[in-house]
Amino acid sequence: MILEIIYEDENFIGINKPNGLLVHRTKLAADADEFALQILRDQVGIKVYPSHRLDRKTSGVLVFSKSEKANGELSKLFQEKKVIKTYHAIVRGHTKEKQKIDYALNNEGKEQEAITSYKLLERYELPFPSYKFKTSRYSLLEVYPQTGRFHQIRKHFAHIRHPIIGDRPHGCNKQNR
Repeated sequence: MILEIIYEDENFIGINKPNGLLVHRTKLAADADEFALQILRDQVGIKVYPSHRLDRKTSGVLVFSKSEKANGELSKLFQEKKVIKTYHAIVRGHTKEKQKIDYALNNEGKEQEAITSYKLLERYELPFPSYKFKTSRYSLLEVYPQTGRFHQIRKHFAHIRHPIIGDRPHGCNKQNR
């Protein structure tokens, strides 16, 4: 596999991480044998450091640092919340124009504060029956997680009854079909 490099300078490399690829090895996915970290390292021929993570099933821009110093500086920016992460999601139903979801998540028996905000970009209604309704409604959202919890965005949208389309563990299997 060759990763698409979409940005590179003397300190950082940004790749287009495909859905299904893990950022690095983890006990949570013992079945995986390919990881963005190793693939990119072999592709560019230098040690790289992941500056953040994306869930295995999430595609998007993944940034790696080319040195420990650059990684430390970028990590500090993430910790100080000077980096704004932006995601796009299609969810079931018509959402509010904007909303802040402040709902703690339980990860491995530990409750953690979790905050996600979004704004509506577009609403859609398609002529496909859904449950007792004659049509299916969807919203395209721009999503801004303010914390970085495990499956935070997916869990938050399931919590407000607007699950992300295509999400199996937290989504709506009837809609996903």
